[in-house]
Order: sequence, then structure tokens, then C-alpha cells
Amino acid sequence: MQSKLVSFINVLRSHDVRISTSETLDAMRVISVLGYTDRNVLRAGLSQALAKTADEKATFVQCFDRFFQYRLPDAANEETSDADRIPELDPELLADADSALEQLANAKNPEIQSNLDLSGEMQANPQLQAQLHTPLMEMLRVDDRNGLSLAIAQAAEGVGLSQIQMFTQKGQYTRKILDALGEEHIRQAVVALENQGSPALQELQTFRDRLRELVRDHVEREYLLHAEGRNKQFMDEILAKAKLNNIEHHYLHRVHDLIRKMAKRLAARHSRRRRVSKRGRLDMSKTIRRGIANDGVMFDVYWKSIKKDRPQILALCDVSGSVAAYAKFLLMFLYSLYDVLPRVRSFAFSSHLGEVSELFDRHPVEKAIELVNRQYGGATDYGNSLLDFSKLALDDIGSNTTVIILGDARNNHGDPKLEVMQSIYQRAKKVIWLNPESRKLWGSGDSEMLRYQSTCHFVAECNTLQHLERIVDQLLRTNA
Repeated sequence: MQSKLVSFINVLRSHDVRISTSETLDAMRVISVLGYTDRNVLRAGLSQALAKTADEKATFVQCFDRFFQYRLPDAANEETSDADRIPELDPELLADADSALEQLANAKNPEIQSNLDLSGEMQANPQLQAQLHTPLMEMLRVDDRNGLSLAIAQAAEGVGLSQIQMFTQKGQYTRKILDALGEEHIRQAVVALENQGSPALQELQTFRDRLRELVRDHVEREYLLHAEGRNKQFMDEILAKAKLNNIEHHYLHRVHDLIRKMAKRLAARHSRRRRVSKRGRLDMSKTIRRGIANDGVMFDVYWKSIKKDRPQILALCDVSGSVAAYAKFLLMFLYSLYDVLPRVRSFAFSSHLGEVSELFDRHPVEKAIELVNRQYGGATDYGNSLLDFSKLALDDIGSNTTVIILGDARNNHGDPKLEVMQSIYQRAKKVIWLNPESRKLWGSGDSEMLRYQSTCHFVAECNTLQHLERIVDQLLRTNA
């Protein structure tokens, strides 16, 4: 069952449940202790080992019930609960199938044999008898739901149903599972009875249709279990690589979730682990001074520690119509990293510039961005905006300050005020310019990007979430 557990963990990971290698080993130890006899106990034990938050526990319970519905080794010996039963078929079809099952189960009764030709056909045709005398057919005859579900689950595992990704693959896997079960024998028997014009044809077709319905239901459940998470991951990859101004409005909630996920990943990677330590450089002068009261006997030893000033980030975002969408996502990204970037000051500009940090303190990020766009949107004037910035915050820039500018540097042929950028460059630890336009367009038309580039430590094309994540990751590395 270790392979089953690994498959289950892969399903959890595809549903955004974070599971490490050590937690996988813990889950294996849980199974070795608890066994499989009690489903509820196993669910509780694995939940303690694999799920860490309330959301993860809810996802775990849902995935567990769906994944282990027919996979526990003792499932064939347990009484099937209402939740685990195979979904009921159409009432009319089920009534016909139950009638056929009752007739076949009592086929030794002469009165029934006179009305049912299937037993006679089997006796007259040994080949037909061999085709119908199979374990699969026996389970269909007696309506062995547990046996059928386990057989279907084993066949599905054999054909690799857990690898299903697209809904267009459902028919393909359904056929593979039916072939693995031996449904071909039933099909051949149906053809033989059809050629003979046997009255037993309808009953046999009922069994075949019932089997196909059960397999289709199983494939549908497995598709929802395995492909749902993978499709979400696939969609996240597409959104991460798409240009931010091309993302349609109805995808914005997914983009917001993706940004939070990226920010959480970066925060976990770069957050500092604080620990108490008695190691370091001995502070000899303080140790001797404190020991004077004890005639120079040093009862207490003091260590020197270096206190690092927290890095400061100043974000200047062009919120004019051409790049407002990019500024929105950069601000959302930065303010999602409040654990590792506690000192973020935000400025918005188009024709003039102002600090908007207080808006983000008073409102949720989405609302604050809406207010920023309303207040500072308009035609772009980089020169005037840089002058406003120099009045507001130039004196606050120091050796621990990183300045991030997001904009396309299109200045409508105005004065770019390069001297202000030179002053920022000389004072700051790092000046980063993120331009959403392609590098091929830099310097064309009214773009001043090539001139601004000489006053920056780092410039980059940045128009996707993937670019943002990579650049913020590098920023956190240099500020660590």
C-alpha cells in the first residue's frame, strides 16, 4: 500500500496541500501502526501527519474519502456504507437489470427456463458458455457491488487512470478499463445472441450496459479527483506566464490567489528563523567592566551582536492607463510579503506623484489600489513626478534602501529629469526599474528607458507574474 499512499500524497499536493518528504515518512509510520481495519481511525491518523491548517484538513478529508473509497485492502470485507455505494442507475434500467438478475439466479427453475433462453443457448454453444462463465459475469449476475467496484478499481490502476489530465481522455480510459475487465467476452456473446435472434439478448445487453455505466462513473470520479488539481496547476502556470494586461477580468480572483500563493512561498523561503544563541564574538570590555564588582572575577560573559537595520523598500508605480494593471499586481505582491518586507513605502504617479502607503494601511490591498488609480491616474510626466518624489522622500533614502520603479518610461517628450534619478542612484543601496514593455521597444518614440537605464543598478522587462516572482525573490536575497 505504500504506492497507494504516494499516489494519495500526489493528489493532495495537486490540491495545494504542502507535504514534505519527512511528512510522507511520518504517514507511512502512521499506517504501519494503525493499519487499515478502521477507516475513521486511519483518516484521523493521516490527517495529523499530513494536514497542518484548517483549509488543508478540509481538503484532506475530501480527498481521502474520494481516493480511498474502494482502495482499502479490507473494503471487500466491510459492509458498504451509503456514502460508499455505487451511484444508482436510471430506475427503469435498474428495474430491467434486477429482473434479469432474478431470472438468471433462478435459471434452474424449469418454469423460468421455459421463458429464458440464455441457459439453453449456453448449453448448446460451448464457446458462448466459456465467454459468459467468467468471474466478471458472475459478479454481474449476483449484483456483487463490492466485488465489481474492487475489480474496476484494480483494472483502473492497471491502465494508469491516475494519470488522467483532460476530460477528452475519459472515453479512452473507459475503454481500457473495460478491456482489462474482460468486457470483450460479453460483447462477443451479445453479437452471437444477436446473430441467432435469441430472446436472451436483451438480458445480456442489460448486464453489458450496467458494467459500462459503472466504469464510466468510476472514471468520472477519478477524473474529478486527479485532474481537478492538475488542471488548476496548469491554469496557474498559464496565468503566471501571461502578460498581466491580457488577463481577462473573470480570471482576476484566480490571479489574486496565485499572487498570495507566490508571496507565501517567498515568505517561507526568506523569513528569518530567530533563535537564542550563546555563540559569537566575546565582548571583552563589557565582560571585564561588569566583573569589577566581583574583584575582576567574571561571573557573566557577554557577547557582541551585530544589529542589522531592516531594509526599506520604496516602490514608485506608474498608474497611467498603459501600465496601471502592472502596478496593481506589483503592489499586491509587495504588500502580500508583509512578514519579510515590513518597511514598504508606496508612491503612485502619472503627471504628479504622491505617497499612498496610508491607503494600504487603512484598506485591503484591492480597495487601496482602486483608490490609488482614481486619485493619481492620468497622462504621464516622469520628470514632474521625480521632482515630487525628491521633495517627499529623497532625504529618507539611505544605504539600506531599495528603490523599485515600475513604468514604461514614456514621458510624452517631456524633460526626464535625469539629475533626480542620479541623486536617487547615488543614495540608494539599489535602484531597480521594471518595464512592462518588450526590450525591443525601449527607446522608441517617447520612451526614455535607455537614458534612465544608466541611472539604475538593475533594469528588467517585467510583464508577467513569473517575472515579478523572480525579481522579488532576487530582491529578498540581496536584502537578507
